[in-house]
Amino acid sequence: MIIVFGSINMDIFMPVEHLPVPGETVLSPGYEMSPGGKGANQALAAARSGAKVAMIGRVGDDGMGARVLNNLRRAGVMTSGIVQSEQSTGCAVIARDANGENQILVALGANADVIHDQIPDEILGNRNMVVMQNEILPEQNWMIIERAAALGATTILNLAPAIHIPEHILKKLDYLIVNQIEARQIAAAMNLEAENHESQIAGALSRMGDLTCIVTMGERGSFAITPDGQEIHVPALELEQFVDKTGAGDAYCGTFAAALHAGLPLTEALKRAAVAGSLTCLNKGAQPSFPYLGDIEENLAKLGEVSVKAI
Repeated sequence: MIIVFGSINMDIFMPVEHLPVPGETVLSPGYEMSPGGKGANQALAAARSGAKVAMIGRVGDDGMGARVLNNLRRAGVMTSGIVQSEQSTGCAVIARDANGENQILVALGANADVIHDQIPDEILGNRNMVVMQNEILPEQNWMIIERAAALGATTILNLAPAIHIPEHILKKLDYLIVNQIEARQIAAAMNLEAENHESQIAGALSRMGDLTCIVTMGERGSFAITPDGQEIHVPALELEQFVDKTGAGDAYCGTFAAALHAGLPLTEALKRAAVAGSLTCLNKGAQPSFPYLGDIEENLAKLGEVSVKAI
């Protein structure tokens, strides 16, 4: 089973002609609401890829919380580990321009109350996998990582938004996933002695934590650096147009977790994740755009060449 520990939000999308700069007011013709949150997004993406998924988080006693829970249940995600909070359900406001680029503001709300004790020890064994993001209080993630490492569960951390991660926690992780911007932010936060380039940063993180570090780079694809010194580059799908890039990273992470948990080799998991992230950009919104396993498998052959080299 995949246990997703993280945020649950309602996303409010506002289309704009261009993204605002500081101090600027930009008008939008309207807005759309869609269930989101990086945790819920990744749980739904993993479920659509065929995995058995349990979501652990918190929502408020409000209409938005009821709506996001129903959406997860319809996707087959187990929600018994989601607790009601006295705070409102988390919310994200997303401005999206004509090119599909976005700016996002996130209000934690009930996500600030998520605690590691919501996951019992008995489900942190070596048959299970824990997937985390960074839209809850970071110390709760650190505690789960330490508990999972002690009890045998595989751990995947999507360090988004990027913050400093303690070195002793990094050493207990199995997989770290960041995008190209987050990679540079983490390098700065951790004072890594690495050039300001994604591959050097990923290599430094991989060596420091003895883990697999994965960097997503949008249209440039993604790559992984493994503890044994392999660098695997996987291209993105070539798309004629990008409708909306919101949620592409979450689709990538959830699909990667599902493929890995199904026992597929790392390279195959990276390929499926790359296809899922690309296909998500073809439609508006996050969760409504996530592909199903059949869509992913149908498009695998359209990926460009994967390269593997020793570093």
